[in-house]
Amino acid sequence: MKRFRLGVIINPLAGLGGSVALKGSDGVALEAIAKGAIPKAQMRMQQALAVILPFADNIDIITASGDMGANLCCQMGFTTTEVYRCETTTSSQDTQQAVTCLLEQQLDLLLFAGGDGTARDIYAVVEDKLPVLGVPAGVKIHSGVYGITPHASGLVLSMLLQGELVSLMVADVMDIDEVAFRQGTVRAKRFGEMTVPAEPRYIQAVKMGGKEVDELVLADIAADIIESMDDELFIIGSGSTVAAVMEDLCIDNTLLGVDVIQDKMLIAQDVSANQLIELTKDTPADKVKLVITLIGGQGHILGRGNQQLSPELIKRIPKDNILILATKTKLKALEGRPLIVDSGDPELDKALTGYYKIVTGYHDYVMYQVANPDLVEN
Repeated sequence: MKRFRLGVIINPLAGLGGSVALKGSDGVALEAIAKGAIPKAQMRMQQALAVILPFADNIDIITASGDMGANLCCQMGFTTTEVYRCETTTSSQDTQQAVTCLLEQQLDLLLFAGGDGTARDIYAVVEDKLPVLGVPAGVKIHSGVYGITPHASGLVLSMLLQGELVSLMVADVMDIDEVAFRQGTVRAKRFGEMTVPAEPRYIQAVKMGGKEVDELVLADIAADIIESMDDELFIIGSGSTVAAVMEDLCIDNTLLGVDVIQDKMLIAQDVSANQLIELTKDTPADKVKLVITLIGGQGHILGRGNQQLSPELIKRIPKDNILILATKTKLKALEGRPLIVDSGDPELDKALTGYYKIVTGYHDYVMYQVANPDLVEN
C-alpha cells in the first residue's frame, strides 16, 4: 500500500503573544519572549502527531529544518525528509518559502501549526492546490481550516490513514487587524479559501450536509463537472454516474462505452482504444481530462468495463486530470476498501496509486485512496 506523504510546517512563533497579553504574535514575537512567553507550537503539533504514531510505518513526513518541523518529527520517530533550511529565528517568509518547496513533493496533505497569520501565509502559496489541515497554535483562530484542538486534527489524520470516508470542502481563511485589536477594535477580513477535510466533529466552522438521495446527488455531481468544463477534451467513461454528466448536457451517451466531448459537444461516440490515441495525439496533455467512476461493490476504476482506456492513453493524461465521480453511498459500500486500477500495466498501476479527490456532489469532495492490495512495495 502506498505510503502517505504528509507535509508538516510549524510556525515556532505562533501563539507567543497570548500568555503575555499581547493579543497575538504578529510583529511582537521578540517583545513576547522578553515578557517571558514560552513557545507552544511544537507541543501543539506533537499532540496532533502523537495520534498517528501507530501508523508511522506508513507515513513519510516532508518538512523544514529545525523548529519548523524536522526536529520534532525526527524526535518522534517518523521517517522525515527535510526540503527547506531556515534560520534560528523564522518569519512568515520562511513559511511561504518552505511551503513552496513542499508543493514540489507530491504531498497527500499539508499539516501546519499556527494561527490565522500562519493560515494566511500558507494560503498565499497553496491556494487550492493541496488539501491542508491546521493544528491550532495561535492566539486567534478565526479561520475554518483548523481542528477544534490539536488532538482533533490528529484524529482526522488518523481517519484518513485508516481509510475512512473523509469529505473535502473549502473553508475560509480569516484574519483580524491585530494592531486595531490591541486598541479594542475587531476588524476581521476574509482572505480566501483552502481545501480541508470536512469532518464536522473535529474541524472548526464546517457545515454539515444532509442525507444523500442518489438521483439528486447524480445531478449535483454532473453540475460540478459541467461547471469546470472549458475548452479541454473530455474523455467520458462508462457507467450511470458518468452518464449523468452527458444527460445534463443533452448529449447521447454510450452507457457501456467511451465517448469524447469538447466545448460541451460530442466529438466521437463509442470509441476504441486506438481511436482515443488518434483523437488525443495532437492535444496537449494538460488539455485532456478523463471522467470515470467505480464499479459498485468492487471498487475498480480502470480495467473493468473500460478497457478502451489503454495504458498508452492513461500515461498521456496528468494524474490531476483523472476525475473520479461517485456517490458517497457507493463509496461507503466499499467499507473502507481502496479503489483499484487494473490497466494491464503493473508499473502504471503502481504510479496511479495514492489519494484522489473524488467528486461526490456539487462542490463536494472526499479524499479516497487508490491502492491495489497486490502492489506491495519493497
